[in-house]
Amino acid sequence: MSIGSTAPKPGEPGVRSGRTAGPRRGGSRFGRLFHGGRLLQDGAPGGPVLRLFARWVRRPLLPAVRLWRRNIQLRVVAGTLLMSLGVVLLLGLVVIGQVRNGLREAKEQAAQSQAAGGFSAAQDKAATTPYVPGGQDGGRAGASLTWRSTLVEQLASGGQSAFNVVALSLEDSDGPASRGARASGEVDPATSIPDDLRHYVGQGAGTFQTYTRIHYTNGKDSEAGLVIGKRLNDAEGTQYELYYLFPLTHEEDSLGLVKGTLATAGLFVVVLLGAIAWLVVRQVVTPVRMAAGIAERLSAGRLQERMKVTGEDDIARLGEAFNKMAQNLQLKIQQLEELSRMQRRFVSDVSHELRTPLTTVRMAADVIHEARMDFDPVTARSAELLGDQLDRFESLLADLLEISRFDAGAAALEAEPIDLRQVVRRVIGGAEPLAERKGGRIVVVGDEQPVVAEADARRVERVLRNLVVNAVEHGEGRDVIVRLAAAGGAVAVAVRDYGVGLKPGEATRVFNRFWRADPARARTTGGTGLGLSIAVEDARLHGGWLQAWGEPGGGSQFRLTLPRTADEPLRGSPIPLEPEDSRRNREQAAAAERGRESGARRATVPVQHPGDRPALSVPPRLPTVPRATVDPTALPGSGARVVARTAAEADSGEAMASANAEGEDRTGER
Repeated sequence: MSIGSTAPKPGEPGVRSGRTAGPRRGGSRFGRLFHGGRLLQDGAPGGPVLRLFARWVRRPLLPAVRLWRRNIQLRVVAGTLLMSLGVVLLLGLVVIGQVRNGLREAKEQAAQSQAAGGFSAAQDKAATTPYVPGGQDGGRAGASLTWRSTLVEQLASGGQSAFNVVALSLEDSDGPASRGARASGEVDPATSIPDDLRHYVGQGAGTFQTYTRIHYTNGKDSEAGLVIGKRLNDAEGTQYELYYLFPLTHEEDSLGLVKGTLATAGLFVVVLLGAIAWLVVRQVVTPVRMAAGIAERLSAGRLQERMKVTGEDDIARLGEAFNKMAQNLQLKIQQLEELSRMQRRFVSDVSHELRTPLTTVRMAADVIHEARMDFDPVTARSAELLGDQLDRFESLLADLLEISRFDAGAAALEAEPIDLRQVVRRVIGGAEPLAERKGGRIVVVGDEQPVVAEADARRVERVLRNLVVNAVEHGEGRDVIVRLAAAGGAVAVAVRDYGVGLKPGEATRVFNRFWRADPARARTTGGTGLGLSIAVEDARLHGGWLQAWGEPGGGSQFRLTLPRTADEPLRGSPIPLEPEDSRRNREQAAAAERGRESGARRATVPVQHPGDRPALSVPPRLPTVPRATVDPTALPGSGARVVARTAAEADSGEAMASANAEGEDRTGER
């Protein structure tokens, strides 16, 4: 930016006229192509062409974006550089502005003083020069021009190229007076003196000034300058215009020197601040990176990892505290592992040691139970209770042995292709007597097509027996729906009941060992409290999910999802976790609530509970299977009430509520 810059005149290069350019023909054609949908197919803003272009542009930027997101040192250094650059630019602009204003003020004061002296000298010379009248008008004009030429030479002689002097007549520049212009230093008066300034000088009696570009007739480059003009009278009393032109070359050179110095110093300061920030941040980030790496190795099980500590500063104290924490954590984990091993060994040993005396007690109890008819009523009832409790004790002992196998990692999967419909038939055949006593039915849906998967039939049957018995036990005498489905690489079995449901907050504890939703609730089957824990472990062993959904008063639904092929990861389930009837009832309740809020009176359509007969329309029952005389109290199903849990969380051991209203399970896979 020069010191004396002025806006170009209208019509000069770089000046926009008031007429705007119209759009090109190609632009409208491209607009029709763009908005017509050929680039954006189907009218979507993210058409294939734009998506391809976005991918092409984004692909080389992904590594840089990833590095920016993961490297805190880079972000801090870049932020420091940007902020320091902004400060340097702002400071440079302020300094340059101050220097430019100072140079302008100094130049204006010196120029005004010099011009005032020149104007006074010209006025004195006109007053002291005797008037010599001419015979003709041409003689008078020639004398006047000669006097002005002499005046310009005398005034410019004291400038020593510091300024130039121009004398012009008051007549229009297109008239004869234009030939009478007198200028020093080869200055072109026609282009160096702005018309606006001449207008003010010709109309006013004071001194006027402006900044302009000084042009020369000898081919010298134009330069910025300050022009000061005034209207005066010559020796004949004729008015004329006298201008002083002061070039600003030295001031521009000084300003350029200041700009270069500030740019060099600013660049050096920015680089220096960036280097300082990099060094400082590196001293802080390096120990943090080391701690993060060691923490990752600790989480992977390498508990012997420690940080290297040097010095006594805050980072060193952080490293010492981290190492102490890791040491204490390792000690606690070792203690817990040893305690867990002792506990598992104790459970396993006790379970095995109890089998022999239990067998003896069972034999004696059977003898007493067979002879109970010969006893008095009290003794006979005691014999029956003894047999029932021994059955429950045997079931508990078997569950403890199975849990100990899972804890020790000794559980083996004997997978083979099986049809889950046959497993469901066996489970229903054993649970129907209990359902009849409760006053309900067990209905199967979706058994028209084979549901085949590679699984351990014994373990799957144990899981389904536990779920079905739980559903019957807590179904409040209503029907229990068993649904089968297969899709993609997964098969699923869902057990739905319409009981009391679950309270909020119980979902995280439902699969814990020996946990019951309602401890005061009667247990007809005498559950051990370990059935659901074993069922979850069986599902995990298959690489599947055991999940459940429930709501207070709306019953619950358990869903077992298994891969069709062993060791195949699951990506979804063919049965939605939340039942369709529950979702439909919720939508109807929400619609009714919106209707009440808007004041609209709508007909209330009674929704019959799906669990009440005969409202449920289901396929015919399974073919009748031979029923064995089954004692419901001998079933190994747990009596614990169940809430939703995601069985895929094998490592955490904590239950998690899961709901899937859209029929697609997106929970974690193994």
